[in-house]
Amino acid sequence: MKIKVFFLILCLALGFASIAVAQTEEPPKGGTPKDFVLPPRATISFDNGLDVILVPYGNIPKTMVKVVVRAGNVDEAPDEIWIADLLGNLLKEGTLTLTGEELAFKAAGMGGAINVSVGANQTTVSLEVLSEFTPQAIALLGDFLINPLFPESEIERLKSDLLRELSIQQSQPGAIALEKFRKVLYGDDHSYGRIFPTEEMIQSFSIEKVRNFYEANFGAIRSDLYIIGKFDSRGAKRAAAAAFGNWKTGVESEPTVPAPTTQRAVYLVDRPGAPQSNLMIGLPVVDPSEPDYIPLVVTNTLLGGYFSSRITANIREDKGYTYSPYSTLSVRYRDAYWVETANVTTEVTGPAIQEILKEIERLREEPPPDEELEGVQNYMSGSFVRQNSSKSGIAAQLAFLKLHGLDESYLLDYVKNVLAVSPEAISEMATKYIRPNDLTIVVVGDKEKVLKQIRDFGEVKE
Repeated sequence: MKIKVFFLILCLALGFASIAVAQTEEPPKGGTPKDFVLPPRATISFDNGLDVILVPYGNIPKTMVKVVVRAGNVDEAPDEIWIADLLGNLLKEGTLTLTGEELAFKAAGMGGAINVSVGANQTTVSLEVLSEFTPQAIALLGDFLINPLFPESEIERLKSDLLRELSIQQSQPGAIALEKFRKVLYGDDHSYGRIFPTEEMIQSFSIEKVRNFYEANFGAIRSDLYIIGKFDSRGAKRAAAAAFGNWKTGVESEPTVPAPTTQRAVYLVDRPGAPQSNLMIGLPVVDPSEPDYIPLVVTNTLLGGYFSSRITANIREDKGYTYSPYSTLSVRYRDAYWVETANVTTEVTGPAIQEILKEIERLREEPPPDEELEGVQNYMSGSFVRQNSSKSGIAAQLAFLKLHGLDESYLLDYVKNVLAVSPEAISEMATKYIRPNDLTIVVVGDKEKVLKQIRDFGEVKE
């Protein structure tokens, strides 16, 4: 027994000694970040305006079939907020020849499920199937998009779902903050500033309104068909021509470019008794079509865009004001804004804002150390390549290029351009674009407890 105890103590001692030695050694440096490689692809353009992009990729016998339509919430009229979402839900309810249940059954028989996603500028319909079903999947998505049934019998149920979702969203402080932030930047005159419909608006939606929205915004010239994975190219081309070759051309997308405005002010939305304050602090910046965009992305990542960022280290790790703060560049067609989001304890609402502003000023006044920037660049480079090493990732990036009118060099040179950003350029981007005197500050919290804390940061507008 004594021998066993002695042996255990010896092992523990050696273990602690090993840890102590390991802690004195520097961890090995990472390798040189690799460039993103875009797989070879072929593009076929139909007479009706639809582009078919075929990307042989990977060895797993599966194929992603995805149609991206340049239509979404941006195309909604002021009295039709969320009608694009209702349309997306109604698409799943069947075609002229198949019920919604039959659609789902057919997709499942190929090893997949039809997914519909509605965004500000794009509506995406996708289906990933076993490779041998690629032609059938293309045909199914063609029927899905070109021959929607829009059944009258289902609209009341789906409108009830939207009403329930509206009620949930409007009870969430984060969504309330977003609505206020967007309205301040864009006003009511642009769809980017309209987040929530009214209950009366949803109740007014009819099958006729949905059909009118579909006819006005869906068509071949606004759509791209992506076929990515392991598939027979000749068979896929034939299936695409048969399924989409006769789709109506439609009208090309011409979204209205917004003219966002901002000024240094604090917009307070009162939530009596709230244990925390939801903050959004930001302003309009350049979009992906501008040369400064990638350097600004690097700047955002260092400032607040990942777990080891400066703002996160300050108000989460050091101060303990919040659990998960983050900043981002929120992007739409010819539009973007930078915003820091944080949910902080009510009692430290003012100090949290102060620390965020302090980190912005520090970055504007002093370039970051080379080592700090290098860590950010390695993180971004690795994440970019990893996120795009899948069928869905490749499709998303190609659709991103199409939406923003970018050349493929944006992807091919992304890592190189990230690594080329200097510490001085980081300060330059912060000085040029993240201007404290122009920041819109939104606070959703208990007015009685936070009003005194936020008065020093600008005119308070309730």
